[in-house]
Amino acid sequence: MPLFQRTDLLMGNRFDLGVVAENAAEAKEGLAEAVLEIKRIEGLLTTFNESSQTYLINENAGISPVEVDQEVFDLITRAQKISRLTQGAFDLSYGSLDKRFWNFDQQMTELPSRKKMAESVRLIDYQAIELDTENRTVFLRNKGMRIGFGGIGKGYAADQAKKRLKQLGFLHGVVNASGDMSAWGMNEQGMPWKVAIVDPDNSNQTVADFDLTNAAVATSGNYEKFVLIDGKKYSHTINPKTGFPIQGIKSVSVFAPMAELADALTTPIAVMGVEVGLDLVNQLNGIFCVIIDDDNRVYQSNKIVESLV
Repeated sequence: MPLFQRTDLLMGNRFDLGVVAENAAEAKEGLAEAVLEIKRIEGLLTTFNESSQTYLINENAGISPVEVDQEVFDLITRAQKISRLTQGAFDLSYGSLDKRFWNFDQQMTELPSRKKMAESVRLIDYQAIELDTENRTVFLRNKGMRIGFGGIGKGYAADQAKKRLKQLGFLHGVVNASGDMSAWGMNEQGMPWKVAIVDPDNSNQTVADFDLTNAAVATSGNYEKFVLIDGKKYSHTINPKTGFPIQGIKSVSVFAPMAELADALTTPIAVMGVEVGLDLVNQLNGIFCVIIDDDNRVYQSNKIVESLV
């Protein structure tokens, strides 16, 4: 059966969606439904639209709890579990970081002062996100706090798009949300979907190759968005405890049953570093990872060593 695809700019990222199907019209209609689902999620999670629940949570920081949909409440609850698991290396309240300090554009020519950064990260504290299960409310305890779903939202959207396509009867497909990839069934050749981890220094070369079916993978790297200051590269992956970009790791790829979880774990593993990150992953069932450090050394969690090529 042929593969039908479409590409859209959603949630500020490129989404590539594909399904293997016999009927072109049905495939086109199904992919359109999946895009509508991603747009719906974007409406819930965006921090830029005054009508979004995330915007309202941020606006009422230090003032009052905000009642949210069960879907949003559950996503924040799962995010908080990851924060506890990673001891704050993943933190939804990273949105409190003043974006003026790290805009990663050509105008950025010097580092912010450590004093300013210390002040900026003062409001980053996942433990100050209060969840009331009975009333289904979210309250940011400190005025000025902000949450954002940049570290988990794309993966969640990929999962929900996949779920919608499966509900419509598509047994084989793939959703790639700018590196957060969820695949199910087989590709158009009847083989498992393929995913390659690229060389951070040369996107035309790969360092690992994997089959991917009924699973997800997310990759985050310092080669995607960065600035050079005094000849040194600073990536867009920020340590929420210091406010400064992480050092030592070029790329982290996480394999998991769901794209949401894979997405959420890439940044904290990079923040924790190779040794601590691998130790964490080796304790998690069904989670695998590949890490490339600044010296181009490749590390992998215990359970996928046989998969490297």
